[in-house]
Amino acid sequence: MEKISIEGTPKTPTINFDIAKGFLEIKGRSIPENSIEFYKPLVDWLEKYAANPQSATNVNIQLEYFNTSSSKCILDVFKKLEAINKGGSAVVINWHYEEDDEDMLEAGEDYQAIINVPFKMVQVAE
Repeated sequence: MEKISIEGTPKTPTINFDIAKGFLEIKGRSIPENSIEFYKPLVDWLEKYAANPQSATNVNIQLEYFNTSSSKCILDVFKKLEAINKGGSAVVINWHYEEDDEDMLEAGEDYQAIINVPFKMVQVAE
């Protein structure tokens, strides 16, 4: 398996998944017209990756904004990561939020309460 790289647009986040390094990054805005269709390739790749993951998988989430349908898809991504974590590969999710963005911090805390994966809240200076 090689790297997956999806270039961001004003409505969709940049996604970089370096399978060899066990590194996933989702960055930008997530308001695609069809969230399920946009996130499906990533969920499918995580499914394949789960069969033979790296010993550690680091995930950086740095979203400025995401809509309700994206939040469900992000949860699906996190559920795949949770399965990888349960399988013995150490997964850490780094949830980045801007200093004054309480909504994004709360969203990260909500995911943290649902998903059984270590979360690190990372404050980003503006």
